Amino acid sequence: MFYRGKYADGGDGREMGAKRQRVVEQGSSFYGTSPGPSFMYNPTPFAYVGQPPPFPVVKLRGLPFDCTEVHVAEFFHGLDIVDVLFVHKNGKFTGEAFCVFGYPLQVDFALQRNRQNMGRRYVEVFRSKRQEYYKAIAGEVLDSRGGSPRRSIPRSKSYDEGKDTAEHTGILRLRGLPFSAGKDDIIEFFKDFVLLEDSIHFTLNSEGRPTGEAFVEFASAEDSKAAMAKDRMTLGSRYIELFPSSHEELDEALLRGR
Repeated sequence: MFYRGKYADGGDGREMGAKRQRVVEQGSSFYGTSPGPSFMYNPTPFAYVGQPPPFPVVKLRGLPFDCTEVHVAEFFHGLDIVDVLFVHKNGKFTGEAFCVFGYPLQVDFALQRNRQNMGRRYVEVFRSKRQEYYKAIAGEVLDSRGGSPRRSIPRSKSYDEGKDTAEHTGILRLRGLPFSAGKDDIIEFFKDFVLLEDSIHFTLNSEGRPTGEAFVEFASAEDSKAAMAKDRMTLGSRYIELFPSSHEELDEALLRGR
């Protein structure tokens, strides 16, 4: 998918197929053409003397389910966006995307948006690599055809596979909670499990406001592992991400909020 506004070389949606093909073919030497007055973010010709420039791509996590290219462009306002690739799994949006910029130095400015809000969700921004972006493109093609990239493309351990193999200690971290969520909402979300109010811990930022994250202590490691079946299910209008956690991570998070 491509952002169809003024950032896409000043063109429109008619160019988007050819544009992604150019990005893939040109590889790590791709720069893109700046269409507007964002010169302050563009490198000088001497920025990468003697070495190939890094491919200008970041990965986003925690996007709203109704996110569009326009939302991403607004989130990275002032930067030259060449491509936005939304990631799907079994036909469903995962809340992750890749964003390719016109210049490598723009990645540093994009990373400054890490954990900033898009609507009522905060979005994580990570530095990524050309190979990750290409794998995501191949995965989208296979997913749209009903195939499985895990069976067809050799790949390193993915984010989801990391969740599947993580050791369970009986504690889960929840991410993406509505700021108004209370302990009763968490108990209802995990209604198939016995939870005490004292086993639910919301984290706060330095200003004492909810971060959208919480930790839940289950009766056993087996319960927390079974509760992972609720990963990316909705609470109200928000989808909730679940992560295996530990007592150390819980204690550290609670200390940060004091």
